[in-house]
Amino acid sequence: MSPPEPDPVALTGRGYRITVDGGRDSFFALCIEEPDSETAWIASDTVRSLESMR
Repeated sequence: MSPPEPDPVALTGRGYRITVDGGRDSFFALCIEEPDSETAWIASDTVRSLESMR
């Protein structure tokens, strides 16, 4: 018998535009996290649209 599947967890996602160098440069970032956890998150500054990946 296999172990029971864990209950699914709802995640939240946010996108950010981060400006650096006094406004001379900016980039986009994405963060996906579990709202009730301080340690369950992932962030990336490599954000691409699905269309650009085709």
